[in-house]
Amino acid sequence: MPNGPADQPSPRRPGALLAIGGAEDKLGKRSVLRAFVSAAGGPNAKIAVVPTASSLGPEVVEVYEALFRRLGAQGVVAARPQSREQANDPAMAATLDEVTGVFMTGGNQLKLSAIVNGTRFGDAIRAAHARGAAVGGTSAGASVQSAHMVAFGSGGATPKQRMTQLAAGLGLVRDCVIDQHFDQRNRYGRLLMIVAQSPSLLGLGVDEDTAAIVTEEDGRQVLRVAGRGAVTILDGRDVVSNAHEARQTAPLLASGVVLHVLPAGAAFDLTGKSLIEQAPTVDPTEAEELAVANQDLSRLARDIAAGDVSPSILRRRRARRHQEGDQG
Repeated sequence: MPNGPADQPSPRRPGALLAIGGAEDKLGKRSVLRAFVSAAGGPNAKIAVVPTASSLGPEVVEVYEALFRRLGAQGVVAARPQSREQANDPAMAATLDEVTGVFMTGGNQLKLSAIVNGTRFGDAIRAAHARGAAVGGTSAGASVQSAHMVAFGSGGATPKQRMTQLAAGLGLVRDCVIDQHFDQRNRYGRLLMIVAQSPSLLGLGVDEDTAAIVTEEDGRQVLRVAGRGAVTILDGRDVVSNAHEARQTAPLLASGVVLHVLPAGAAFDLTGKSLIEQAPTVDPTEAEELAVANQDLSRLARDIAAGDVSPSILRRRRARRHQEGDQG
């Protein structure tokens, strides 16, 4: 008899996406890289390092291999197509068949997109993500994860016409455009320009040593923030702009853009374009201090209420409490 619906294997959930704003900590706590290794399987992680965007040699792979192994990954391999011909080589694409994580280094995102997108290797990255592998990238490797990618452009706080240009990315983060080194290189203006010109896109600006971690949850893409900085989100659904008529490099009108600045621990529904309320968390040390303070306040309240009790009785009570505290 054919298997019924209950006998069908449950579909695999796509892996996590980690868009890192660049300059991630490699010597201290390494919290962002640690989060990627964890998403890729921790001690079972098999990670492919893709340094296509970088102009550096094998050294860049050696650095990340040492880091990922130090953080507990089981294995690290290099996959570096340097031309579209190499990216279309079935053997190169097969490098990603068994990995649980794909990590794209920094460098030139236009080079990365031009070599990888629309090739067997690009398809292999998407397939790895679809079967549950984590896909991460820093700097250029972050920008290429969105469908619409910042190709290049200047910094500055004021949005101006022709401030930046877009190219096709891998399309892993839907309906967004990702920029990196965001606060450190003052890229507010160019992300605002993109949102003013394309209001259906969310603009995501990721600071250095910070990760936007995107997971699939009940058909939604949910973003959570880790690291030292923040992720800035620009929502231009209701923007009023003159982007369609501004000439050359003129400043743009951009009114009604909704701004979200998300520090570590914050969560955002990218599909519904709304903040996800988080339950407040209390540090264990602070919780202990609060408990002691509450006890002290309770005792003070009782003492105040017993104001008509003789001083000698109050002194005996306090001495007894002090003795009980010494014995605890």
